[in-house]
Amino acid sequence: MGSTFGQLFRIHTFGESHGGGVGVVIDGCPPRIEISQEEIQHDLDRRKPGQSEITTPRKEADQAEILSGVFEGKTIGSPISILVRNKDARPEAYSEMKEKYRPSHADYTYDAKFGIRNHEGGGRSSARETIGRVAAAAIAKKVLTAQFADDLEIVAYVKTVRDIEAEVDSDSVTLADVESNIVRTGDPAAAEKMIELIKEMRADGNSVGGTIECVIRNCPVGLGMPVFDRLEADLAKAMLSLPATKGFEVGSGFAGTQLTGRDHNDPFRMEGDRVRTASNRSGGVQGGISNGENIIFRVAFKPTATIMTAQDTVSTEKEDTELTGRGRHDPCVLPRAVPIVEAMSALVLCDHALRQRAQCGEG
Repeated sequence: MGSTFGQLFRIHTFGESHGGGVGVVIDGCPPRIEISQEEIQHDLDRRKPGQSEITTPRKEADQAEILSGVFEGKTIGSPISILVRNKDARPEAYSEMKEKYRPSHADYTYDAKFGIRNHEGGGRSSARETIGRVAAAAIAKKVLTAQFADDLEIVAYVKTVRDIEAEVDSDSVTLADVESNIVRTGDPAAAEKMIELIKEMRADGNSVGGTIECVIRNCPVGLGMPVFDRLEADLAKAMLSLPATKGFEVGSGFAGTQLTGRDHNDPFRMEGDRVRTASNRSGGVQGGISNGENIIFRVAFKPTATIMTAQDTVSTEKEDTELTGRGRHDPCVLPRAVPIVEAMSALVLCDHALRQRAQCGEG
């Protein structure tokens, strides 16, 4: 059913937006990793709805319940189950969607594939599913820092909202910088403009998209598997598995196509006993394997599909009709997507670190 991700550090998410709850089962986590409910909750609080005036007003505490796999504050090697119960579901807001497909949502395609769907809040296709990913990543990050790289940093931030672009130094931006504003960018001046635009979109019953940039610092060298499991390929799959994503690029990305090989190549140099590159257009990955430089990539998110204005659509009876969005939705998904991008990065890195150790005995 496509709900499992990873090979050695494997997660399986479950639940629907307006069902009893959502969560995750984690298999393959090493034993004796210290983890607390508070650490998981910290990451979930960055993702939860109702955070600010530019996010959905749905009020969910998103309290994590660890049901198994952790004893006296440490993982014990068995599957870890985490549940978050839905408290503020309002399925009545979606009654019209039972008979009408929302434009650019998964309503029609789910019906076409399965012959049945949960129309309340989008069911399984809702971004609420990502709660399980964020909870699992809180543990993945502890595995990474405890066993592979204690100075590893994963920092994502909003890079653009439509045509407003933030100026952010990926080498030095911190989590505190990103969390200092409600749009979650590292550029205070751009943040004000972005927030104003998102407010305008919400007031107009509309939505807006943009991009998130992520930097991974102090990543171990050697992560990634030729040929089909290249590190950037798994990062791309991870990011494009997120709701509302439409594009992925790493390093120079599409802009690199405008350069020649002479201009684009990253010359090697020695720094003490370490091999370094003089530039980083490769984005920290060469031949599908991490080279020790900062891994930098960007993810494109489309405007939120649900808007509060009338749109043409069709009914489940295959008749032309019209639908005006209802319910509670983010006018821009980017601020809440920042911790989810970080989470998927951690899951990919943790899985590859365990695979590297299993194959090469390192880490």
